[in-house]
Amino acid sequence: MEFFNTDVVREYGGALLHGLLLTVILTFIVITLALVLAIPVALCRLSPYRAVRGVVSLYVEVIRGTPLLLQLVYIYYVLPAMGINLNAFVAAVLGLTLNYTAYMSEVYRGGILAVPRNQWEAAATIGLSRARAFQRIILPQALRIVTPTLGNYFISLFKDTALASVVTVQELTFTGQIISARTYQYFTIYTATGLLYLSVGYPAALFVRWLEQRTQRGYRARPS
Repeated sequence: MEFFNTDVVREYGGALLHGLLLTVILTFIVITLALVLAIPVALCRLSPYRAVRGVVSLYVEVIRGTPLLLQLVYIYYVLPAMGINLNAFVAAVLGLTLNYTAYMSEVYRGGILAVPRNQWEAAATIGLSRARAFQRIILPQALRIVTPTLGNYFISLFKDTALASVVTVQELTFTGQIISARTYQYFTIYTATGLLYLSVGYPAALFVRWLEQRTQRGYRARPS
């Protein structure tokens, strides 16, 4: 019995590669949106206004307290009952972005709080407003602190895009499910699917490791 059928891979390899391409596209769209949106969310969590903190904290805790799978199902299958109809790809982008924005905002918040308080004071002494001080002094330092963690979220997101299959987005996992159901070549198709994930995920993991080491060297080299 032949476990890995190379003929099936040759026949359906194009479809699997197309699914991988859609997975990569989905990953980059979501990570770009989340990287940007997480900053104002983090700032709202640090706001001196209780109402602002309360609303944003509720959003973050709801996202962190419920499964991503449920969030995707809710957006795609429940919202239409309220008159909100989204196509599968948009629903996947929205669900993944809302989820990762919440988690990454906490990373940003931790990075901002990790910047020494005297940096704010030093900025004030040279006449910078708090907004300008945050933009020019605090944020760059915070980004340097959180870069390795954000890189790990990128890898997690790449794998979590597989959950988009529940809303019928034809990314790599969904494509593998369709092909394996059609050919009954489960071992071959799912092995090929796993290898395709690994072909992107492993180099990304190596890059994140290199980035983390580079960041740590930068801190060790920084004068006290």
